[in-house]
Amino acid sequence: MVTVPAAMTWAWSNIHWANLLVSQSASYKFDGASDSDVEPVHQPVLLAESLQFLAVAAGGTYVDGTLGEGGHTLEILEASGPNGVVLGIDRDPRSVAVARRRLDSYGGRAVLVHGNYADMQRIAGDNGISAVDGILLDLGFSSRQVNTAGYGFSFQTDEPLDMRYDREGATAADIVNSSNESDLADVIFQYGEERRSRAIARAIVRNRPIFTTGQLAEVVARTVGGRRGGRHPATRTFQALRIAVNRELEQVEAGLAAAGDLLKPGGRLAVISYHSLEDRLVKEWMDRETATCVCPPDFPVCVCEQEPRFRVVRRRIVRPSEQEITENPRSRSARLRVVERI
Repeated sequence: MVTVPAAMTWAWSNIHWANLLVSQSASYKFDGASDSDVEPVHQPVLLAESLQFLAVAAGGTYVDGTLGEGGHTLEILEASGPNGVVLGIDRDPRSVAVARRRLDSYGGRAVLVHGNYADMQRIAGDNGISAVDGILLDLGFSSRQVNTAGYGFSFQTDEPLDMRYDREGATAADIVNSSNESDLADVIFQYGEERRSRAIARAIVRNRPIFTTGQLAEVVARTVGGRRGGRHPATRTFQALRIAVNRELEQVEAGLAAAGDLLKPGGRLAVISYHSLEDRLVKEWMDRETATCVCPPDFPVCVCEQEPRFRVVRRRIVRPSEQEITENPRSRSARLRVVERI
């Protein structure tokens, strides 16, 4: 299980930093465009493959645990027509608002909820759903969240260092300005897989307070140099902070467990991941759930008598085609894994 470093001492409710952040960011527009002005721009990744391996059928009930702007959900609704139902869940209320407008014509077949996919069992029960035929988790964030002002995900524009999907809890600025150097380095190394994490943490502490994406990106760039492998030098640091702020890896583990309990026999779980940390969690969970033995490798014979709950649908990872990568470069790192409930 992946956890935040034990010594982490973030000041989640530190009034001093909160007041400074408010005063420094007063001139920024957190919300970007209003909900009525935002149009869906995110291209759903591995769309055809997701529908194929989920085996979407007419009249089925499905969960899209990462609704986004509703691209995957729309196609599942089409494929499960005329009376299939999709429960769409997203932590970002702005994305849910966009999806509601986009899927309005499907009426009660599209049950869209602002929430966390880790809570999908409870959310399903609250909406009269006890079991489902398929679950899709697309663990990436959307193009709109990167390109729209107010999220603080991107170093392309200078805006408040937020990074929260749902505006709850600590911001990236809280972590950057309140963590000690050692803890900050651990977060950047563990969640960003950044080899220069200690040098970056040292530079951040030396340049605090840091309130905007532009300030943070500049500090990191000065520390590690120019682009590496075509990527901005702050890419890994920004990834680490986003994961920490939203507790993304903890959500993956909880979400997989919830999905396993919500699926009907014969129901399928399809998970799209984008970096090695989350993909490793998905692979390890699927390996455990499909294994006929989970005894330690040094045991001479099996004594666990495990009965697997799932079977592997496809052993090879499904990756985007060259055409999809050309049309949507952000799909390049996507990996789809699929299992079926026994």
